[in-house]
Amino acid sequence: MTNDHSLAKRLEQYTIKHPQEVLIVTAQIAEEEDQIAIFKGFSSSLMRPTAFDLDVPVLPADAKIISIDRVASPYNPEAPRYLQQGLTWEAMEQLLAEVGV
Repeated sequence: MTNDHSLAKRLEQYTIKHPQEVLIVTAQIAEEEDQIAIFKGFSSSLMRPTAFDLDVPVLPADAKIISIDRVASPYNPEAPRYLQQGLTWEAMEQLLAEVGV
């Protein structure tokens, strides 16, 4: 899988087009697993500090996507309302293509 900075931007664009959804991305970043919430065009790590500078990607170019969950907004970590769970990057790419991002 080719993973570049535009991957994060594409996921952010998807959430701008679907503001009723939150994407929870599980990724391998620098040999550690991280979970990233993406909502209305913004990304934030759920497991580590998120840089204040919006130009610093939360999902770096060398990250490996493990899975993506689509969750109904508002996101409640104690009782998430899943729309789809465990999507692969390939399955998510199809959704991105459907909305033109």
